[in-house]
Amino acid sequence: MPPDENAPSPVMGWREWSLLLALAVLWGGSFFFNGVAVRELPSWTLVWLRVALAAAALLLLLRLLGQRMPRDGKVWRAFFGTGVLNNVLPFFLIAWGQHQIASGLASILNATTPLFTVLVAHVLTQDERLSARKLAGVIVGFAGAAIMIGPDALQGLGANALAQFACLGGALSYAFAGIYGRRFQRMGVTPLATAAGQVSASTVMMLPLMLLVDRPWTLAMPHAATWAAVIGVGLLSTALAYVIYFRILATAGATNLLLVTFLIPISAILLGVLVLGETLLARHLLGMALIAAGLGFIARRSNPSPGR
Repeated sequence: MPPDENAPSPVMGWREWSLLLALAVLWGGSFFFNGVAVRELPSWTLVWLRVALAAAALLLLLRLLGQRMPRDGKVWRAFFGTGVLNNVLPFFLIAWGQHQIASGLASILNATTPLFTVLVAHVLTQDERLSARKLAGVIVGFAGAAIMIGPDALQGLGANALAQFACLGGALSYAFAGIYGRRFQRMGVTPLATAAGQVSASTVMMLPLMLLVDRPWTLAMPHAATWAAVIGVGLLSTALAYVIYFRILATAGATNLLLVTFLIPISAILLGVLVLGETLLARHLLGMALIAAGLGFIARRSNPSPGR
């Protein structure tokens, strides 16, 4: 993507921070929904139901609001490109990797997404360039995420190298998705239409894979709790989450947006404490403090504009 020499540097105001926290809660909550649904549904069937339900809900909402999806072929090619980078490729790589390595290690590898984003944005954009302060913030935030997840997750680091590279490839794909998705604002596509287009494209692309791998017609009918979890992950953790995702991307840029990767462990742990009665450990508090410090490094600007 050619850099825009005149583009202002993306910033995080209180609205963007509020949306980022909401996105972290929605994506952190997906662990709860998935934890219920995977008991009866295989991975690709669950993923396809998730994006298909989100697509149906967002297309219906667009219709109710009197808005129309773009018909320009260039926009739809961008929808499919984003769907590949943001859903199909990382879902496949991370799912394949998690069959061979522990989920905790996969989570740490996924937390490299902001680091990859900083590097990719430096190369491909003019307004999200790398600085020592930004890089330090990403490293501190990554350390905080690793501490929160715990040292046990590092067991097996170095073994199953291909699976670990697959998870890193998923994180890199997310980074490219954030940069690639910036084009929708220039195309005049709203965050709602962008979210609907991306999950619609992902639904189409994932359907053959889901049918081939999972053969869902052979599965037993899931129970009501499973369907409730699917609805939750589809409507909240996907449909609503992606509207927020593209809203932040349009105003704050890819580097700031993908800081949500650091906030998701905080969201998941706090939800576990509040909903499931899990214990909040000292390492969780230390990890949260480091993540907060890292976010502060990245978000701080030398000359903040009034009201931001």
